[in-house]
Amino acid sequence: MAKIHRLMPQHPRMFRAEVVRSERLSPSVHRVTVTGTDLSEFPWQGYDHWFRLFLQLPHQQCLRLPEFTGSRWWQPYLAIPERERPHCANYTVADFRPAAAELDIDFIVHRGPTGELEGQAAVWACHARPGDALAMLDQGLLFDCPPDASEVLVVADETGLPAATNILRSLPRDTVGRLIQEVPTAADRRALDAPAGVRVTWVVRDDSSSVPGTGALGELLRHTSVDAAGYAFVVGESTLATEGRRHLHHAGLPKNRIFFSGFWKHEVHQAA
Repeated sequence: MAKIHRLMPQHPRMFRAEVVRSERLSPSVHRVTVTGTDLSEFPWQGYDHWFRLFLQLPHQQCLRLPEFTGSRWWQPYLAIPERERPHCANYTVADFRPAAAELDIDFIVHRGPTGELEGQAAVWACHARPGDALAMLDQGLLFDCPPDASEVLVVADETGLPAATNILRSLPRDTVGRLIQEVPTAADRRALDAPAGVRVTWVVRDDSSSVPGTGALGELLRHTSVDAAGYAFVVGESTLATEGRRHLHHAGLPKNRIFFSGFWKHEVHQAA
């Protein structure tokens, strides 16, 4: 497991929940809204607040979760027999309404060469019904902008869209910087609550054969004016994250002012 980030909770809390609504927001984004008896206590901090999502397997009658103390949930999770072990994936809070105890989760809809849905969590989301069980393990924030940052640069493919959306609306209103956001289609663009000084660049992929993240990376490589006192947050497909970090560091941004994370890795489909 990766080291614990300083903004992750030392004693993360598990929240049981159930589906309230399931709806397609755009061609590539499916939203599931969940609620729970104690979900109003979820300690949402805005920005890219994320969690581990635990999903009941199709053959299960009830959701089995790991029993643990502190932050050491991984070994108890692996100790659950594979046939009973829930599917686990990482997601960002898309929106949260504590008064209603409702939390939104946005799933990216990817399809394979023959049009089939890809990804166990996305398949679950697209077929979710009210009452379906799930659980969320609070994991805090990854976005860790120094208070003296002169500018903020956020770069993401569609898997980072929920994080980018909430980072922009959580930033101080006098923040200056830029968002480079890649999406599969023009219809996946959305209204963003960005500070007036943050420029938003949408990169629309359109070509379904293009590797996700390539367009955002190309736009980032053209971004050569970097302030060494700034902060960057680069997430999405693995190559976008790693090559984006390399470019920004070579352009003059110190490594400790760049957060990067490969949320996923593109795999080439072999022809039959």
